Amino acid sequence: MGLVDLRGQAKRRTPEELLEHLKNFHLELKFSAGVWFFSPSGSRFHDRYTPPMSLEEIFEKAQKLMKYGLSALEAHYPNEIGEENLHLWKKFLKDSGMKLVGIAANIFYESQFKFGALSSPIPQVRKVAIERLKRTLELVKELDSDFAIVWPGIDGYENSFGIDFQAMRARFAEGIAEAMDAVPGIRVAFEPKPYEPRGKIIYGTTSEGILLALKVESLLQAPENKQLLGEGHSLVALNPEMGHILMGYEDPPYAYSLAMEYGKLAHTHWNSQPLGNYDQDLNIGVVSPELAEATLYVLKMHGYQGYFGIDINPERMPVERALLNCMDALKAMNDRIESLDHEKIIYYTLNPDKSEGLLEALLIRARAPHPEKLSPLD
Repeated sequence: MGLVDLRGQAKRRTPEELLEHLKNFHLELKFSAGVWFFSPSGSRFHDRYTPPMSLEEIFEKAQKLMKYGLSALEAHYPNEIGEENLHLWKKFLKDSGMKLVGIAANIFYESQFKFGALSSPIPQVRKVAIERLKRTLELVKELDSDFAIVWPGIDGYENSFGIDFQAMRARFAEGIAEAMDAVPGIRVAFEPKPYEPRGKIIYGTTSEGILLALKVESLLQAPENKQLLGEGHSLVALNPEMGHILMGYEDPPYAYSLAMEYGKLAHTHWNSQPLGNYDQDLNIGVVSPELAEATLYVLKMHGYQGYFGIDINPERMPVERALLNCMDALKAMNDRIESLDHEKIIYYTLNPDKSEGLLEALLIRARAPHPEKLSPLD
């Protein structure tokens, strides 16, 4: 399939062009799901609520959801996809027609990464992390996936005194670049998160993720990588997660738009999350559905064509019901934004002095089951 072209995300439009785009471009709700939450393990607070599942059982559940829109999976290397089960993955992907859209490098869980992975000051540990990312990129290429996900969950600190932050960030960026030059032509999707499990995770916000992406791209030396960058492609892009954005007190529509302004929204991870707090991975729309709707609308404005990755932790309901709820929530939200009067929205936002309160009034009516019972919108 080759590198997915993200360059159209950065296109700027006049108000007239934007209106035409909003009328004619429609989000394609292609859903993906991480295999890690099909059978959640226990936590430090409670035992596991569901029995362990084999990979074949996960495949069976996922395949049954294809008719409702689930079309891709995501997995971590080497624990969820690796040399010992690669044959199972290849057979399932071929037989089912499902896609493995992204592979995440597991460079955060094992005890060897206790003091960091790509940013580790311990040379032999950092080397392990780089080699693992290289192998992840090789699998992305072998399985025709779209990207490798890098989540810096263990790259951070608790006590900030005396740390050479510049060196820490450099080790991290240079490690990604080394792996990407070893396996050129493959995109990395970076997933920022401000904290947890570390007290502070480096490159934890959307803007920092963009800075990292630009930094890594400036370090790439492989001819194929330099050619793709010269053509305007993003080789390091973002995979922002709604929950992580809210943990950092960012506004999701603004954050997603910022990534797309640079042509760097490779993928999206969806769930819901109380502002701040620990990473809860609640089902989509359970908290702040209006933010999810606003995010969908900004994706529509920028012409996003990627997958909608569901990243949840359904501890107290069957995974099938949780996935159906999440897919249904996004479908309902998308129907709602499609029904909006785009011309009025553009007018209201460009002429706030002539339309005070009217955008809010329009949205109230769009969410009301009986808008005719409300006051007239003049």
